[in-house]
Amino acid sequence: MDRLQLPQTERSPLVDFDFDRQRLHLEGESYPEDAAAFFGPLIAALDRYLERLRAEPPASALVVDLRLAYFNSSSAKAFMNIFQRLEAAARDGIEVRVNWHYQTDDETMMEFGEDFREDFQAARFELCVFD
Repeated sequence: MDRLQLPQTERSPLVDFDFDRQRLHLEGESYPEDAAAFFGPLIAALDRYLERLRAEPPASALVVDLRLAYFNSSSAKAFMNIFQRLEAAARDGIEVRVNWHYQTDDETMMEFGEDFREDFQAARFELCVFD
C-alpha cells in the first residue's frame, strides 16, 4: 500500500502514514479550515489499510504516534473517528499501540490524552512525555 505523506502547514499537521512499516504519525497543529476535507482522505486510507490488516494480520503492532501542540474541536472529532477505527481493529485481533506525545509542561495536551485514553479497551494507549 502506498505511503501517505502530507507536509505540515500553518493550520494542519504533518502526516506520515507509512502503511508498509505499520507506523502512522501526525505532528504539529491541527485547525484546518475544512477538517472534513483534510481528514476525510486520511480516514479513507486508514479504512482501506485496516481492512487489509484484517485479511492478513501483521506479526507486529500497528503503531500510531501523535505529537500535537494544538487542535480545534473539529480536529478532535476527526481524531475520535480515527481512534474508534483503531479500537475496532484491536477488538478484531490486530495489535494497536497509540502513543500520545505531549510536552512536560503542557497540561492541556496531557489531559486530552487522558480523555482519549478512556475510550480504549482493546488498543493500548500510552501517554508519552517529551521535553
